Parts: sequence; structure tokens; C-alpha cells
Amino acid sequence: MRTGPFHLQPASWDTHRELLLAVRTAVFVEEQKVPDEIEVDASDPVSFHALALDQKSGEPIGTARLLPEAKIGRVAVLSDWRKTGVGRALMEFLIEQAREQQMGELTLHAQSWTIGFYEKVGFVAEGPEFDEAGIPHRNMRLIL
Repeated sequence: MRTGPFHLQPASWDTHRELLLAVRTAVFVEEQKVPDEIEVDASDPVSFHALALDQKSGEPIGTARLLPEAKIGRVAVLSDWRKTGVGRALMEFLIEQAREQQMGELTLHAQSWTIGFYEKVGFVAEGPEFDEAGIPHRNMRLIL
């Protein structure tokens, strides 16, 4: 899927691990100070991953994953690429994948400051705020 100055593609943990981790480490570990030891988990090998690449350089700029239990996670876009449509394209890509897998709904844990972003692609916040990796989050849901 080509969208403007970036390219989206499906990615597998076995083949694209380094590219996926380049983005996730920059965003979560370095920028947001999430402990490195909890960034990678047992869901990575079994998830469908989406990868955004800079159209010119081919460098990774964004990623997200769809877990088998119909949960989106690890949505990350490099700071220079935020507000350029990369995040929205990643979400739309995963939502379409979920529809193809006939998932009836999707859930995610949104960092509280990102709730508006997820609402723009149809998610609705549910329940109280909670702490995850030292960052305030809320549950969100999208009925497909």
C-alpha cells in the first residue's frame, strides 16, 4: 500500500524484527522511558505487524501490531513523522486486516494523551484511567 511519502507493508517478527524494534525502541524505550525488558513480549512472534517505511530512504518510520486476540498494540511513529498521516495509515491498515480475519471488534490500551487520535479512527474510550509501564492509559474499543 503506497500512501504519500511513505510505504506500508505487512511485516513478520522473524523477518522484520530489527526494523520493527528500531522504531519501537526509539519511541517507547528512548523517548517514553519504557523499560527495555518489557518492550518485547511473547505476543510479538504471533502478531500481525504493520511497518511504515520512508519512501525515499527505505528506513522504518512507524509500526503497529494486531494480536490474535483482536487487540492492537505497540503503535509507534518516529517523532519527525508524527502528524503526517503515518499513524492513521497504520491504524487503517490493521483495522482492514482485522476485518479480513473476521474479528468482530478491536481493543487497545491507549496512552491517555493519544485518545483523540484513536477516536478519529472510530475507537471509543471505556473505563477509568490505569497505569501501564508508568504511563496513564485507557481501554478503547472499536466494533467492526
